[in-house]
Amino acid sequence: MDIDVASNLKKVLAELPKGTRLVAVSKFHPNEYIEAAYQAGQRIFGESHEQELVKKYAQLPKDIQWHFIGHLQTNKVKYIAPFISMIESVDSMKLMKEINKQAAKSDRVINVLLELHIAEEEAKTGLTLDACRELLSNGEWRTLTHVHISGLMMMASNVDDQEQIAREMTTAADFFEEVKKQYFSDDDTFCERSWGMSHDYRIAIKCRSTLVRVGTAIFGPRVY
Repeated sequence: MDIDVASNLKKVLAELPKGTRLVAVSKFHPNEYIEAAYQAGQRIFGESHEQELVKKYAQLPKDIQWHFIGHLQTNKVKYIAPFISMIESVDSMKLMKEINKQAAKSDRVINVLLELHIAEEEAKTGLTLDACRELLSNGEWRTLTHVHISGLMMMASNVDDQEQIAREMTTAADFFEEVKKQYFSDDDTFCERSWGMSHDYRIAIKCRSTLVRVGTAIFGPRVY
């Protein structure tokens, strides 16, 4: 292993304030890298391909909290529902209903984040703010007893303009306060704000993020 995962991990963790946790994005990285981070104390890892995740889950320690952070197709939910700790990328009621159905089979409640599309990039997935408002005001989510909405997730535009990134993240943070007040004021576990990646997590920290998803800064370039 030519990357010093443990040292890289410690550097990132040293920058995180109290109340901000690290999701170590391990997709396309080998088990030995994950094990090195695990030995250094990391427990939350992020994956975005269900086949890769299922394999890693089978081979790695069972106290790892796996977060699914990629676009999730409804027909793939059943493969990860028995063990997934959080699905960060929920962008439709249809997907939430499928998660509920599959979680019920394992007698589990799965924590999810609603993914927002704020970035000015067509390729990004997620709910617009209005679509998210509509989903919540509809109220059908309240009937899903095996899904718990724990907060919001977004990806800022992949640009060098730090002011734009901060603007988008602040929009998400302000929107979190709006929906918290309107729908989750009595739910202390609606608390997660997941934004910030290797290139912009320092900005995310200033923009009230509680979960930063960092891969390259810890594990180096992806191994495909």
